[in-house]
Amino acid sequence: MPDLTRTAKLALRDQLLAARRRIPVLELGEGARATAAHLLATEEVRRAATVAAYVSVSHEPGTGPLLEALAQAGTRVLLPVVLPGMDLDWAAYAGPEELRPSRGLLEPTGARLGVDAVAGADVVLVPGLAVGADGTRLGRGAGCYDRALQRVPRGTFTCAVLHRGELLDEVPAEAHDRAVHAAVTPDGVVRLAAGA
Repeated sequence: MPDLTRTAKLALRDQLLAARRRIPVLELGEGARATAAHLLATEEVRRAATVAAYVSVSHEPGTGPLLEALAQAGTRVLLPVVLPGMDLDWAAYAGPEELRPSRGLLEPTGARLGVDAVAGADVVLVPGLAVGADGTRLGRGAGCYDRALQRVPRGTFTCAVLHRGELLDEVPAEAHDRAVHAAVTPDGVVRLAAGA
């Protein structure tokens, strides 16, 4: 059965990545601004002293407007640094000029805070290719965020950032997959069964 699940995940990933490559650049920018506005309007993000987020790249849903708005509001923002074993360390966001390319991503250059730093965040925003109605998140397959989410205390608001059409009825899941409480798209924030 696990092989069938892995095969289903691979097929869905291919389909979603192909759809992302077809999104026009203008739509990516508009979507990033709309997504930021929706997240900034949630009570969890408004109250948060610390938000764990990430820097979007390529055709991912844009996080640039959100990161800037959080920084301007005085919210501490933690960004991931991918370790050789595909776990995530964290560092504070100090602006776009303090990011450097690494493994196809943009990572903060500041002091490393350790893999457990994510546990101190009030809100954790994660990338994903799709999320099911039960909160199951489909990532890219490396397991980085499944490991990170294991360290997040129960009750912390966790939200996947998606494009329109990536919130699905269900996604294939394995035992190690970690669910999220919500998903945000340019159309708004959707609370999921995992947060109930």
